[in-house]
Amino acid sequence: MFKNLLSFALLAISVANAQIVNSVDTMTLTNANVSPDGFTRAGILVNGVHGPLIRGGKNDNFELNVVNDLDNPTMLRPTSIHWHGLFQRGTNWADGADGVNQCPISPGHAFLYKFTPAGHAGTQYCDGLRGPMVIYDDNDPHAALYDEDDENTIITLADWYHIPAPSIQGAAQPDATLINGKGRYVGGPAAELSIVNVEQGKKYRMRLISLSCDPNWQFSIDGHELTIIEVDGQLTEPHTVDRLQIFTGQRYSFVLDANQPVDNYWIRAQPNKGRNGLAGTFANGVNSAILRYAGAANADPTTSANPNPAQLNEADLHALIDPAAPGIPTPGAADVNLRFQLGFSGGRFTINGTAYESPSVPTLLQIMSGAQSANDLLPAGSVYELPRNQVVELVVPAGVLGGPHPFHLHGHAFSVVRSAGSSTYNFVNPVKRDVVSLGVTGDEVTIRFVTDNPGPWFFHCHIEFHLMNGLAIVFAEDMANTVDANNPPVEWAQLCEIYDDLPPEATSIQTVVRRAEPTGFSAKFRREGL
Repeated sequence: MFKNLLSFALLAISVANAQIVNSVDTMTLTNANVSPDGFTRAGILVNGVHGPLIRGGKNDNFELNVVNDLDNPTMLRPTSIHWHGLFQRGTNWADGADGVNQCPISPGHAFLYKFTPAGHAGTQYCDGLRGPMVIYDDNDPHAALYDEDDENTIITLADWYHIPAPSIQGAAQPDATLINGKGRYVGGPAAELSIVNVEQGKKYRMRLISLSCDPNWQFSIDGHELTIIEVDGQLTEPHTVDRLQIFTGQRYSFVLDANQPVDNYWIRAQPNKGRNGLAGTFANGVNSAILRYAGAANADPTTSANPNPAQLNEADLHALIDPAAPGIPTPGAADVNLRFQLGFSGGRFTINGTAYESPSVPTLLQIMSGAQSANDLLPAGSVYELPRNQVVELVVPAGVLGGPHPFHLHGHAFSVVRSAGSSTYNFVNPVKRDVVSLGVTGDEVTIRFVTDNPGPWFFHCHIEFHLMNGLAIVFAEDMANTVDANNPPVEWAQLCEIYDDLPPEATSIQTVVRRAEPTGFSAKFRREGL
């Protein structure tokens, strides 16, 4: 993210009817006209499709060659891919956050990402460079709870805009909700809706993922309960609800029991915002898809939503494996205790008074080039050094405009010892995840994690438009061991050289992005011979 500030694609763990990309494969990025909701506009495709599924096994060695053939001048062209939810132990250079872990992949060039799963320039994300990634575990402890788990049981939610993301002014208001890449907009045609097929009597592991740039959704399926068994790639004790609120970047696996009469049932995803009243309606199938039982008619459902649904409360979710939060079970008793105060000033978001500005030299490259402490690192005021193998407790109050703000930590899952809306702490078996909502004004979230993964890791609001406006920091974790823990390929360093040599027209609209320019120590930065 950030040579053009967030050319950051969420390819997050957890579409039907889409091309499948395997663990060793090529991903070619192109621009083309698309009409997922019946309105035609330019977008971004991967291997000719909108949001392909990337799949692999828990122990696979991934080698994904990203080829940048983007050429539309109304959208950002330099790019990088963030593999959301993968912790990149020993491969911090492959995390994909432009400005933190790498320089962008320039138009007309390619870059090979290599990593093994262990457990992002203006935004292109909102223009279609996003999709699901599923890592299958042959030893799933919850396997006995369901019969089916494949590419047909993935449900993605995305917001869609009728103009390119860089052209959006003011508060973003999506035109449509896309479920598995299809949807309708208010006042638009009856475009095709996505269908999730089931057989009566079977149980399905549904993998629900938010690919949102901004809104959150209230998700439910008429007539069916959702038994949650996994959150953001972390297994939980089974917990049954009727409806859940899902924020950008979050993922849930839930078991759906197809125990209802053969029929069609509405799948509902109600956003918290949208253009032309999108947030307040399901009329004409907006914000909807169809759950279709085998043998049901080829028709839209006539079902109704539960008027009094049992709503998910995050504090009711409990980790299944190694459930205890790390460290002394007392608030403020971690090895490192931090508090981040969010603000908004001069059109920019701030954390502890500083708005994040993308450095012209990625943080990892600064460290690989000899930076010794956070004081040496850019952007000034936005890098927090964390020592090795320490328990970190981070408190973040809600309240800044534009919320609820979902915050994502790269490189780690964390224990949510105090959830939004809760006044109590749980150090015994809190939910583990990597994206947490801060809630509304008056709420305060507390998380804990252990610094066991050397490298710079991004911590940011996952609402893309807020991230572009400074709502982020970088944790420089175990700086002394970062060089030894990471061995980037020569091509990684060459990304910066290639990008720096691009003519202005090749970087498209990069001039709108604030940059932190290096001084002092930066004279020692080198971009080759690592």
